[in-house]
Amino acid sequence: MNLPIIARHWLVAAAPKAAPAITTTTVLALARIWNANGAEHSVGNAALMTVLAAGAAAGGASLARAGEPVLAAVGYAVSGSLALAGVAGYSDGLSLPLLLWALATVLAYCFAARHWRQERRDTLDHERHLSERREEHAHIERVETIRATTQIEVARTGAAYAEQLAAALVHRAALPGFDPTALERSGLPALPSLDITKEH
Repeated sequence: MNLPIIARHWLVAAAPKAAPAITTTTVLALARIWNANGAEHSVGNAALMTVLAAGAAAGGASLARAGEPVLAAVGYAVSGSLALAGVAGYSDGLSLPLLLWALATVLAYCFAARHWRQERRDTLDHERHLSERREEHAHIERVETIRATTQIEVARTGAAYAEQLAAALVHRAALPGFDPTALERSGLPALPSLDITKEH
């Protein structure tokens, strides 16, 4: 079985690796824009982001207890993003938002690396399973090919033997003193009833 060769562009291969950094950087940039438009030292906005972050974290915890690890990870990621956005929007300087951005990026890569390892293991298991199936099918095809070739050779040999036997019997029947009953007594199949001695 020939599988198609798919060459992916390097941007497609690199996009998942850059996604955590792009996400946290986008959150930081939007939070700083929000800071410049009136969120700096705004207690109401900070309280809103705190409530939203706590709600997302609680939702992630409940999803984790319900056995939904992927949705729970999304809930935790949203909670962290809201917390980062709240601090970056409320703070007047860049040092604390940048520190939280670096911490959030590292944590995002830690969680993503675990997911990437699991995905890599699943991909390797799938490829190994496909390889084993291909080898099994190839072995079955080889065995069936050998069996069919053997059957063809046996049939060909049998046909050639039958032709040689028929030719020998015809040749023998043309000789004087031929006794067809002697062939039958020796175990050979009976010849058609033909009185060769009465010819001529």
